[in-house]
Amino acid sequence: MNAPADSAVAQYFSTIRAALGGLEIFLGDRNSPLYRNSVVGEVVMPYLARLKASFACWENRIGFVQQFRVSRAESGFPVFQNVLELENDRQSAEKRLAAIPNADQLRGEMADFILRQKAFPTDLQTRMAERLYLEQIGKGDIFSPFVLPETIRVAVNPKTMRPYYIVCWGAFDGTATLPMIYMATIEDSSDNILKMLVGPDGKLNPDVDIPLPVGGLLNPELASRFDDFTLKNSAYSLTPVTIATNLDKDFPTLHPKQLRRIVLGPFYSAGITENNERVNDILSKVRKPENAWLLTWTVQEVFSKAERPAQKGFWSSTPAQEEFHIETDDLEAARMGVSAYEKHALVPHDAYQALYAAGETQGIFGAYKVHVISGNQVISEG
Repeated sequence: MNAPADSAVAQYFSTIRAALGGLEIFLGDRNSPLYRNSVVGEVVMPYLARLKASFACWENRIGFVQQFRVSRAESGFPVFQNVLELENDRQSAEKRLAAIPNADQLRGEMADFILRQKAFPTDLQTRMAERLYLEQIGKGDIFSPFVLPETIRVAVNPKTMRPYYIVCWGAFDGTATLPMIYMATIEDSSDNILKMLVGPDGKLNPDVDIPLPVGGLLNPELASRFDDFTLKNSAYSLTPVTIATNLDKDFPTLHPKQLRRIVLGPFYSAGITENNERVNDILSKVRKPENAWLLTWTVQEVFSKAERPAQKGFWSSTPAQEEFHIETDDLEAARMGVSAYEKHALVPHDAYQALYAAGETQGIFGAYKVHVISGNQVISEG
């Protein structure tokens, strides 16, 4: 995809903007399944905001770069190189901005150039586009290749008398070109944490002020190691049960009770993506190009069905160990390495009608929970 003259670029940004905006409406809908599971909705929204910010930056960036590449045949999201470049530019934005005249000065120079040269000031326009891009990238958080963990909730499990955290983090997988959001429920049996967080009544100690969200794992002695672990264990190629098992093994006093992974994508946009020929063919017949898209995502979950207690022997000891449930009766769940999963699809009303008229809804959406968006309303099928 070449920029900025290529109309396919404008259409891609128009459709992905509509899709992410639609997902935001869906998440805010009181009747949506993710709204009812308030923790999932609470976790996803900030990462969705990051993703929208990234696309806003990329859209500004095409004003002064020659190409913008999308994984057209697979995820439908930008290739990983774009994500890396965005992160590098974010880190150098302040220095680069200092070397570019301010916006008012550039506008003045552009007006003067037009009057004097009777031509369009291409070079100045490029510098203006770069300035707007660098200013945009500094306005808020973007979806980086890896978004560090943060603790968003803390409570005490009345059965085990241990504090537990809900921790979330994000990763943009470079191979699958898919943005992913992780959330884990983790009990902590560290002696120092038990003494600090659990009161005599077995509840969360009210004298400890915890200003949530907290950057990193709430346990300060393990926070740095936990950051490093999540950085190395967030690839799409790793199944959720593998990640949870690795976490259980690497941290004897951390007990992962549940791990969820929300995988955004694939994304389908008529005339741009090639990840499903039949879908793209039907979407291309949608009257309004901005409605010719389909966004899918998958929620994967693995949970512990039991905890084997620690064993202390004279010669050796073994820490407590989780037994994770894998739904072996479901071949897809077994392949994913999960206890359960849900596939979702968000589609504009116009596009859904086109798919329905073509008799393709069952073939395309058979395994999906379908959510049809029309204006600011989302209707979810049963």
